[in-house]
Amino acid sequence: MTSFGMSNVREAVENITVEFKTFVARQDERVKALEHQLANEREAREQMEVKLGRLPIMGPRPAGGIGGSQLASEYKAFGAYIRNGDDAELKTMRVGSDPDGGYLVPATMSASMTQKLFDQSPIRQLARVEVFSVGDAWEEPVDNDDVQAEWVGELEARDETETAQLGMLRVPCDEMFVNYPLSQRLLEDADRDIGAWADGKIADRFARKEGEAFVTGNGIRKPRGFLAYPTSADADASRSWGTLQHVNSGAASTVTADGLRDLYWAMRSPYRAQAAWVMASSTANAVDKLKDGNGDYLWRNSSAAGVPPTLLGLPVAFDENMPGIGAGTLPIALADWKRAYLIVEKKIMTLLRDPFSAKPKVLLYARRRVGGAVANSEAIKLQLIAA
Repeated sequence: MTSFGMSNVREAVENITVEFKTFVARQDERVKALEHQLANEREAREQMEVKLGRLPIMGPRPAGGIGGSQLASEYKAFGAYIRNGDDAELKTMRVGSDPDGGYLVPATMSASMTQKLFDQSPIRQLARVEVFSVGDAWEEPVDNDDVQAEWVGELEARDETETAQLGMLRVPCDEMFVNYPLSQRLLEDADRDIGAWADGKIADRFARKEGEAFVTGNGIRKPRGFLAYPTSADADASRSWGTLQHVNSGAASTVTADGLRDLYWAMRSPYRAQAAWVMASSTANAVDKLKDGNGDYLWRNSSAAGVPPTLLGLPVAFDENMPGIGAGTLPIALADWKRAYLIVEKKIMTLLRDPFSAKPKVLLYARRRVGGAVANSEAIKLQLIAA
């Protein structure tokens, strides 16, 4: 090969090398740009997850859970505080302190606890829940009078219609607390996530106590349960506001198919469209066996996971705080719960570690404020076991 030919080959190889290096450099720049973009997207997603985790939970939990890494950090900080009184990590979270002592539960952990309350309390799942921060009670206007409307011709005079009389519903927020004793052996167990464990225990105690009050509470330093209201057999048009309607079961000591149908039709259609039954499992066992005149069961179980059974086409929720079947009891409620019952709560929850009052145990004192009351006495009906 001539020197001219070798020169051409060398030049071609050098050109290819330069082009390849240029290509590699461009690819490196593109990779770095993609990595930078992914890092920004990851940071934005994590910030959004934190924001989502700090929202009050008023409905079903998102599939991804609550809080993620933020919740884990808060559990860790509270675990250190519970285990040995180390509040250094709590202070960095800016959670603040309660005037009566203790620490405010961080928002993500509070949301997690609220979700546990939701999961365990049937009435909390069904009812309307309002969270507020100012004052000791929730107040809202109640319009229990119909505003009149009239027909009129195009040129006829318009007389004044009757003015609705507005009342005021006031639901006090009552204090509830848990004073949970912890053994030194439990606190010394380094393998246990004591923060998450305490969250679950406290939420379980709160859920059981408030769930009972939403059904049977007398309203004295606790929510007023819907079974604590006076009842009457009178229909909506002739019954005073705040008195619930009961419908007889049709038998002195048990439920009947006809009695359930009477209860179903006693509720007006605007409420019935969104209504759900509430009863204890023992009552459901009796209702499940009832048939209509054609021999068909009133009760329908769903084959789909997570879908509740239905009774006369309406969903059934189970609450073991409801009374069992017996003469004179009210074992079954049918309600448009979002309208019928109101739960109110303060968004602040506090936690205090007390290593002195019950030595050698350490007391974990948690407090929150919650209230409940019937908001619309026409939106709920009760089955009375009576002939």
